[in-house]
Amino acid sequence: MNPDLLNKIIKAYDIRGLVDKELTPDFTFAAGAAFARFLESEREPATVVIGEDMRPSSPELADAFADGVTSQGMDVIRIGLASTDQLYFAAGKLNMPGAMFTASHNPAAYNGIKLCKSGARPIGQETGLTWIRNAIEAGSPISNRPVGKESRREMLTDYVDFLYSLFDHDFSGRRLRIAVDAGNGMAGHTAPAVLAE
Repeated sequence: MNPDLLNKIIKAYDIRGLVDKELTPDFTFAAGAAFARFLESEREPATVVIGEDMRPSSPELADAFADGVTSQGMDVIRIGLASTDQLYFAAGKLNMPGAMFTASHNPAAYNGIKLCKSGARPIGQETGLTWIRNAIEAGSPISNRPVGKESRREMLTDYVDFLYSLFDHDFSGRRLRIAVDAGNGMAGHTAPAVLAE
């Protein structure tokens, strides 16, 4: 893979680039395979939790990434549409490494990947992204292990329960004014589930 492209899209704390020009399914497959090999080198659990935001490109890129992970014999749990903090919650609750497909505040033409170890420990240049970048450039050897399994798990209910547990919800008849910052769009998915409680 082109070293200049890797240097451009692999940032200090995540991976971000223009969809189809820089971030492609081929790239995310390679990134998934490299991430799986990194996790093995770190003796991390052999299952990766994957979430995706509402960008039109997220499902296809997440599919390719999941295929890269499973090509190395690791399993994948897809939690579907999620906010970044929901993915980190899932990685913490399940004690598994995770990957979130999002480009945060960037326009829809961009996408990216945020990676973490089990327990939602973040991965940056010094804690794994450089290793992963070099592995993508070198290419992943074909694994002689059986292909890993992919499953789906709904985590929104658990996430809502967790958020709800963070504050005292005995309002004793007080009226509340609640403001929701929909930010980059995913609050439209999580806020109604939280406020329904």
